[in-house]
Amino acid sequence: MINQETTVEILSPSQRLSAVASLGDPVRKQLFELLREREDAVSRDECAVILNLPKSTIRAHLDRLVEQKLLAVEFRKVGERTGPGSGRPAKLYKVVIDEVEASVPARHYDLAAELLAAAIQHSIDSGIGAQDALSEVAFDAGVKLGAEAGSIEAVLENTGYFPLPDGEGGTIMANCPFHRLSKDHTGVVCKLNGSLLTGVLEGCDDSSNSIEPDTNLSHCCARIVPKQPS
Repeated sequence: MINQETTVEILSPSQRLSAVASLGDPVRKQLFELLREREDAVSRDECAVILNLPKSTIRAHLDRLVEQKLLAVEFRKVGERTGPGSGRPAKLYKVVIDEVEASVPARHYDLAAELLAAAIQHSIDSGIGAQDALSEVAFDAGVKLGAEAGSIEAVLENTGYFPLPDGEGGTIMANCPFHRLSKDHTGVVCKLNGSLLTGVLEGCDDSSNSIEPDTNLSHCCARIVPKQPS
């Protein structure tokens, strides 16, 4: 099974572009870099003091970074005082994604790296072969993505596969999120990709489709094919 610490959090291509654009603002960039360096969540007031800016300005930029899914919010009491009379919990901010990249067309080399590293660790821990470990890890990651997204279509859109009808009732992927890796490591990447997408179908409880190889090298190695009635 996939290591519970393996992350499969994915920003859609549009979210990545929006996040990169958001960090083009110098104040938001300063805030993001400040929070990225902190191990614990930080309050708005502390950010305002460190950056020597008004609290209202800091609040507006923090809220924007939360909207872009770069920061998460948590509420808890700070300081040594606890219990009644110790005040309300403070609103604190923490970095969720500490690196943001955007590309056109969409690529997700971060996801590939995470799954490949998790597969190596799984192979070491379990003693199974690397290929089987990769299949298991990618499948489990796909299950999680499918369960969170609710449909194969949502995962394909968020991950940048650019699905298109094949004219025969199925779907081809006009873009490979792992394109550069697949050119030199075709077998490994296609195994990862097929297992990931098969897991997505499992996770979103899609029993009407299956994943099959697509030998057309002009796009992704996998295609979605409707299952034939038994």
